[in-house]
Amino acid sequence: MTAGTTEPLRLRHELKHQIAPQEDLVLTHRLRKLFPRDGHAGADGSYRVTSLYFDTPYDTALRKKLDGVDRREKFRLRYYGASPAFLKLEKKYKVNGLCGKRSARLTLQEAERLLAGEDAFLLERGEPLLAELYHKLRGTLLRPRTVVCYDREAFLYAPGNVRVTLDRNLRTCGDSAGFLSPAGFPLKPLDGVTVLEVKYDAFLPDLVRLAVQTPDRRAGACSKYALCRRFD
Repeated sequence: MTAGTTEPLRLRHELKHQIAPQEDLVLTHRLRKLFPRDGHAGADGSYRVTSLYFDTPYDTALRKKLDGVDRREKFRLRYYGASPAFLKLEKKYKVNGLCGKRSARLTLQEAERLLAGEDAFLLERGEPLLAELYHKLRGTLLRPRTVVCYDREAFLYAPGNVRVTLDRNLRTCGDSAGFLSPAGFPLKPLDGVTVLEVKYDAFLPDLVRLAVQTPDRRAGACSKYALCRRFD
């Protein structure tokens, strides 16, 4: 994707569960036998995800999440691996129980300008998502708030466009300062617990449904952003 493109709108189902380390071992062994991994994975089968979430002074995104508001949205900056050379601005939203995401590429220099409080360039790019962020920075005082980092192992299954992810070692630095040059994230709000996510389009194939079964998993809202906000 080039710097001048925005991904199309797509709504998907999204299921989240928290699982214990023993369940993680069993589930991972099963998934590795059944499904191919994401092609971006490293030698150990996983890759690092680092995000910087935005919120208003009134914690609008956080409160809507905790209150279970059905129509809600979050803006974030995200990169994969240890280098922020390839960055994206993403808007994640939920409508009538379905989740969607729009994204646009940002350069490292643009991200640095944004974190320094510069926002005029968002209009200069002429992209709807960047223009929307500009107006919300000005109109709702949306600001960078919390860094969320974790290690992800992802599996794919073409029927149903299924993506199963296991997010481990959730960590944060408590503020937005270390997002672009993270020396380390010492704070761990969910230590020893893995977040299992299952995303799919119109249907979830029985093979996947059976594969992700674990006896003691806890289904429901599990926001990595909300967990990391505890350290603000």
